[in-house]
Amino acid sequence: MKDMIRRAAENLMAAKRVVALTGAGISVESGIPPFRGRGGIWERVDPMVFGHIDTFEKDPETVWRVLIRDLKTIIDRAAPNDGHKGLARLEAMGRLKAVITQNVDGLHQAAGNTEVLEFHGTCALQRCMDCGGRTPTRDVDIARLPPRCPCGGVLRPDWVFFGEAIPPEALRRSRQLAAECDLMLVVGTSAVVHPAAYMPVIARDAGALVIEINPERTPLTGVVSDYLIKGGAGEVMNALISELEGMR
Repeated sequence: MKDMIRRAAENLMAAKRVVALTGAGISVESGIPPFRGRGGIWERVDPMVFGHIDTFEKDPETVWRVLIRDLKTIIDRAAPNDGHKGLARLEAMGRLKAVITQNVDGLHQAAGNTEVLEFHGTCALQRCMDCGGRTPTRDVDIARLPPRCPCGGVLRPDWVFFGEAIPPEALRRSRQLAAECDLMLVVGTSAVVHPAAYMPVIARDAGALVIEINPERTPLTGVVSDYLIKGGAGEVMNALISELEGMR
């Protein structure tokens, strides 16, 4: 892996506009389970029932009890890991412009990244279904379900339920960033959920270098990405930051 880290560091030093695309794999090290795959949330909860906006609108209490309450507890306790911190350090070093994420945990912002495009919204905030006001999830009292806004409206995660559209501005800006970058880091995503998984394709088609950081191969490997650094996000990002700092 050492040679691959060196190669990635050299590519990052040469790049002018670097963008990262992240998925659930970067947050697993913070104790947040993925939605998909082995051990994922959708193994125990039917996504097209409890993850669908129609179910929430009809029975918010049940969706809070079955799905959102436990996830809120996990995210409340979670902290950025070395993967998140590494991307924040890349930004502080002037090497990373923005993060496009499929995650809803808010950990990129907590780590220090300033431009974070959240494809699927966030569970770090709750939005009132009546007044539209937003409340930090940590501050929401879940002694009674569903929790309510001071105005009396039901609170819901400020994320994208099944049956809802990707936020148009997040999609527009992500496409713009992908088309304008000259290097894209793909970190901790299986690259099977669209339209987020199409961002590396946009980057590649515009002439960007695409580097994967993942424990295993993905549909991008050898097809879209230029090379894969196998390993956990925290381990690889620590090695990459160390190599970059040595170059400076």
